[in-house]
Amino acid sequence: MFILNPGSGIPIYRQLVEQIRRLVAGGQLQPGDCLPSVRELASTHAVNPMTISKAYNQLEAEGILVRRRGRPMEVAARPTQADTPGQLLEPQLDELIQAARQLGVEVDTLPELLDDYLRQLRKEKSS
Repeated sequence: MFILNPGSGIPIYRQLVEQIRRLVAGGQLQPGDCLPSVRELASTHAVNPMTISKAYNQLEAEGILVRRRGRPMEVAARPTQADTPGQLLEPQLDELIQAARQLGVEVDTLPELLDDYLRQLRKEKSS
């Protein structure tokens, strides 16, 4: 369900927070859906349970998740997260633009490069 990359330079808890926000905003996680326990997720990804707990606590404070004693964390009935999927992608888009500039790629060519990349992905999936 989650992809955590310790070598990405982004703290693990932030990766988890951002992924859960996107899954909720995109509708893949619905109100009432349960998340894996802290121990289960920490074990699966070989990370410190406090890292997972930190992410869950932040999302609970934001009103995206709710904690019920003796039960797994759940997506809130009405998540207070008002960000749109586009807003949630802004940090990655900023990184893409910065990387393009550093590589000397004209920013105006990014839509074409993205189209080419998506066509290639579709071709690979259909093979």
